[in-house]
Amino acid sequence: MDFYFLMIFIFVIAALLGFELITKVPPTLHTPLMSGSNAISGITIVGAIMAAQENQTVFAQIIAFLAVALATINVIGGYMVTDRMLGSFKKKGKK
Repeated sequence: MDFYFLMIFIFVIAALLGFELITKVPPTLHTPLMSGSNAISGITIVGAIMAAQENQTVFAQIIAFLAVALATINVIGGYMVTDRMLGSFKKKGKK
């Protein structure tokens, strides 16, 4: 029971800290930071796939599947936003 309480506590603190940090970032730095977060999400995908491989409970398998799905959505969305931002710097006549 104490282990789960500690994990929930760490998750809540990380969420609050992440929210505070993101709100303090100026808009000009959002896209470079998103590119970095894509790399981290790629690592999350690998870790979640490895976790899903283990013979664990059904609950753990569901959580691992959700982690893979959400990290994949994050990576794809991040690349789409980064590509759109980089496209805004191209000259009008070129693609």
